[in-house]
Amino acid sequence: MHRHGRRPSHHVHVEQSDMRRVVLVGNPNSGKSVFFNALTGMYVDVSNFPGTTVEITQARIGDNLFIDTPGVYGISAFNDEERVTRDVALTADVIVNVVNAAHLERDLFLTLQCIDMGIPMVVAVNMLDEAVEGGLKIDLELLSHLLGVPVVGTVAVKKQGFAELNEAMKRPRPGTIGEYVSDDLNRLLDRLGTKGEALLYLEDDEDVALRHGLTVPGSRERIYLARRERVNDLVHHVVSEQTKGARFSTILGRMMVKPLTGIPMLLATLWAMYYVIGVFIAQTVVEITEEVVMQGMYEPAVEGFVTRFISAESVLGTLLVGEFGVLTMTVTYVFGLLLPLVIGFYLLLSILEDSGYLPRIAALLDRAFTSIGLNGRAVIPMILGFGCVTMATITTRLLGTSRERFIAIALLAITIPCSAQLGVIVGLIAPLGWQNIAIYMSTIVGVFLAIGWILNKVMPGKSSDLLIDLPPLRLPRAQNVLKKTGSKSYMFIVEAAPLFALGALIISLLQLSGALTAIQSAFAPLTVGWLKLPREAATAFIMGIVRRDFGAAGLASMDLTAAQTVVSMVTITLFVPCIATILVMFKERSWKEALGLWLSAFAVAFFVGGLVAQVII
Repeated sequence: MHRHGRRPSHHVHVEQSDMRRVVLVGNPNSGKSVFFNALTGMYVDVSNFPGTTVEITQARIGDNLFIDTPGVYGISAFNDEERVTRDVALTADVIVNVVNAAHLERDLFLTLQCIDMGIPMVVAVNMLDEAVEGGLKIDLELLSHLLGVPVVGTVAVKKQGFAELNEAMKRPRPGTIGEYVSDDLNRLLDRLGTKGEALLYLEDDEDVALRHGLTVPGSRERIYLARRERVNDLVHHVVSEQTKGARFSTILGRMMVKPLTGIPMLLATLWAMYYVIGVFIAQTVVEITEEVVMQGMYEPAVEGFVTRFISAESVLGTLLVGEFGVLTMTVTYVFGLLLPLVIGFYLLLSILEDSGYLPRIAALLDRAFTSIGLNGRAVIPMILGFGCVTMATITTRLLGTSRERFIAIALLAITIPCSAQLGVIVGLIAPLGWQNIAIYMSTIVGVFLAIGWILNKVMPGKSSDLLIDLPPLRLPRAQNVLKKTGSKSYMFIVEAAPLFALGALIISLLQLSGALTAIQSAFAPLTVGWLKLPREAATAFIMGIVRRDFGAAGLASMDLTAAQTVVSMVTITLFVPCIATILVMFKERSWKEALGLWLSAFAVAFFVGGLVAQVII
């Protein structure tokens, strides 16, 4: 039954016919459905494929039966769409594979999978205009030669290339099957009947194996890796960059990933972030929020209210409004000092994410990260770590191997300060001049590289290759940026406020019991003798166990010289991660690894801090 127009008729089977079956296959958003409509007009049937809710569109035109399949990334039976596409493709006389010219490195995987099935094919490289605007030039003739099938360039929405496509469909050819699978296909052909069935069996398709009374061979991973390598080689040979016709954003995005132009751009971006957070927010905004609003207005009001009912010298008074009071110091630190810095950091990070610049930083730094056992993708948890080390530790899951995840977590735990801590550090270091800033930065970067290099040498294995999609550059959308900033800042308050209150309570109890003085005395050889800091610095480090930014804020309240400030900031930066991060570390790694990292952070922080103190104090 056929229906003229857009309203489909529904059947429960794919129509069988002696006509030539032309099956359209392609990735989502490749423009495949536009091809189907242009090739068939409006004379279509829509069928629910047996046993699924997936619809198959088909149309008879002349001697051809055209069948449109769902958009898929592979014929691998991972979901209903792939299973339906697999079953329809196996019955094809001709496959018309539509690929997105701007994403050949992604779409050609499916192309090669169809070629490896041994079915005559035509490849339509669609959206050529977008590829040109993206600064890409594609050698279609060479691609046709390397694939062994006719290749036609098209712009479907403008009907460009359709005449050539119709001609190509009259002479489809089986392509050049990959060497990684050709011998096995020939060996299995007699047993399984077709190369398509044989390929799917080799790729561990359980449905096909069951149909032939076999068990899967476990060779999918090997075939996929080899096919991915072939795709990369194809793209390397047929795709080249050009500036003619390219958008400015494309040219700018390309400059961002080339070391000669990308590194200066990255340094300029980091300087801008430093100026916004370290100069404007840390010195101007915080001066208003902390000193004027919180210390000048909020704290006197709270102390006045509380002391109307209880004495400030009592135990409860000390806990609430004393030197480390839950209602005074905690609230002032969280809302007056830290929140403005956190909001500023997340605002800038959201702009980097929404503009598409963040993945380009990953591509730019890929080679540098390889030297410490990671790849460029690790820049994402590292940058996120400057927002929240706890969150960044969770995102290390996106790294390819357990080895990479351990190295990344170690670097995060020891060397990366979170946004709240970084804000305090920048606020203290920035006024001290470039010499002290250089000492601080070179020390932290040196420790980062040393730890990464050592772990890369002593841990077995190697870093995996970087595979990352670079989205188009665009102006950040204000709504997206503000939403992300607000959400992450709110999560900071929810997480930080209770821990700060707990830390203030612990310190106050230690102070009341006299234990704080005893701890300061016990740590005196380390804090006074080795780090050359006042005895009270021990209090800040105890606070830092609860949250590193809490410890940094504690050091900020002390009267330190410029050199002592540098030493204290180096030490607290390398100090143990906060309680929340420690808990996540124990969850992500074994307890032995997590405990080892925690103790290592203690050792590295005091050792390196002391070395700096011996040199500059």
